[in-house]
Amino acid sequence: MSESPAARLQKLFEGHRLTPTQRRIAHCMVRGAAEVPFLSSVELAELAGVSQPSVTRFAVALGFDGYPALRRHLREVAPAERAGAGDADSYNEYQQAVQGEIENLRRLSAMLADPAPVREAGRLLAGSSPLPVLGLRAASSQARGFAYFAAKVHPDVRLLDEGGSMLADRIDATVAAGASALLCFALPRYPKEVAEALDHARAAGLTVVTVADSAFAPVARHSDLLIPAPVGTGLAFDTACAPMLLGRVLLEAMADALPDAQARLESFDARAAARGLFVE
Repeated sequence: MSESPAARLQKLFEGHRLTPTQRRIAHCMVRGAAEVPFLSSVELAELAGVSQPSVTRFAVALGFDGYPALRRHLREVAPAERAGAGDADSYNEYQQAVQGEIENLRRLSAMLADPAPVREAGRLLAGSSPLPVLGLRAASSQARGFAYFAAKVHPDVRLLDEGGSMLADRIDATVAAGASALLCFALPRYPKEVAEALDHARAAGLTVVTVADSAFAPVARHSDLLIPAPVGTGLAFDTACAPMLLGRVLLEAMADALPDAQARLESFDARAAARGLFVE
């Protein structure tokens, strides 16, 4: 499978120490990877919500003489990315949102060509008992879905989907009970409480594994291992098919690392059958 425009951009940014403003530009470019090679520095600045000089400094930070050189490079590595742009014009706004999610899933698939980060995450999550799973606001449904299924194979999963002054207390309780890692789902817009909770968790000794929409998301610097899965932005509210699927992939990796996962699943199925829990 050939790399997507977003994957190529991701590689371009890797290994560079970027400022928060530069990470914002990088994040914006990844989310609009197919269009970026055709934008002026002013247009990119407006899209990212930064100044035009910031875009120029960003290009220089990546090793280019300026933004025109960066744009030429992007056009060279993806010369035909707009070839199918006319096809998109035939879709209505709802279809375009679906097509955007299909592209996001392609990007996730390309990222998973290297399974090492997911396998490492699975090992960390399997080794933590209890396992706290954090997700606030827009990410709460992702955290709840993961926690629901994880409890079928993991002995002690603790969902943290409510903020407030007790969140730090609940994190401390998992540490006192023996937790070694925390899984966080963080999606736009990123609640300030999430960053604060991750800092608290790391200070308490937890290894933080985060699913976010970009490697340049604001929570990246608060995480030990971040695995990106893009969100769709074609509708009034973001869509999160890729983060949800990545959550299931992490479940699979965690189950693979748990020696008694299959036995727990079989035990649950037996209990469910005895109770008549599901309609056949």
